Amino acid sequence: MRSRPEHLSDESVRACLARSGIDAAVLEHAPVGFGDHHWHVTDAGGRRWFATVADLTRKPHCGPDRDSALAGLRAAMGVAVRLRQAGLEFVVAPVGEPVAELDDRYALSVFPHVAGVPGHFGQELSEADGALVQELLARLHATPVDAPAIPIAPPPPDADGPWGDGPYAERARLLLRQHEEVVRRRRAEFAELAAVVRRLPVVLTHGEPHPGNLIRATTGFRLVDWDTAGLAVPERDLALLPGDLSRYRELTGRTPSPEALRLHRLRWPLVDLAEFTDLFRAPHDDDPETALAWTSFQDTLAALATG
Repeated sequence: MRSRPEHLSDESVRACLARSGIDAAVLEHAPVGFGDHHWHVTDAGGRRWFATVADLTRKPHCGPDRDSALAGLRAAMGVAVRLRQAGLEFVVAPVGEPVAELDDRYALSVFPHVAGVPGHFGQELSEADGALVQELLARLHATPVDAPAIPIAPPPPDADGPWGDGPYAERARLLLRQHEEVVRRRRAEFAELAAVVRRLPVVLTHGEPHPGNLIRATTGFRLVDWDTAGLAVPERDLALLPGDLSRYRELTGRTPSPEALRLHRLRWPLVDLAEFTDLFRAPHDDDPETALAWTSFQDTLAALATG
């Protein structure tokens, strides 16, 4: 997130870091990403860390309310810890307490600093880099680690209840109404695909292995942001990759299902649509994050309209 979290001081973050044994000598808010808040940390011994603060009231993929989101986030971060312990060096897992409560709204995870070049969402992977990511995913999908199951069906956009009076509420409501038929058709298409995909075997997946969650280190890619980890068909990850997935087929002996790839390429905008709708129905301000969400909301509906 570009803006700092509401009512959360650096001292609160510093105190929580101390519970993981990190004496933060330097704490610098990092205006990056979308969804979570981040700090660059340097401890008293000069070692660098990266702290992430999650707003548990805005973590719907982890749980619909504060307590279930905390439980879901802890389950997902626990998966990352176990993967790292299993020898997957590309997994950037939290240290100390994987998810520590800061207060009744926020929770913190702290990670070792990864030296390298971070990617960004929307960046196009080269064919060679796509093959490297396929290699990581082949290893991930073959690792037997307990994890929560990811439901196939995305939540529907809840447009029937009352809307607030936030600056984007009425615009969002009208735009969603204009696309009612498009959304209905896409959800019907999704239901047909889901009937096929539910019969396929599941593996441990990351959920969002796009360039924005990749860091190019000197010894290869590192994969961050494991809060979406869980059991699903491999295509949940593969649907985000370019190319023909030949390297993945070579390593696993498995040909990705066209139906599962289509389902997960459709599921992403349907999930985004529901989350943006919830955002604009609730009280909100006109800030950089909300403005970005409004642009993404329009882009999501346009993508669903064009298929």
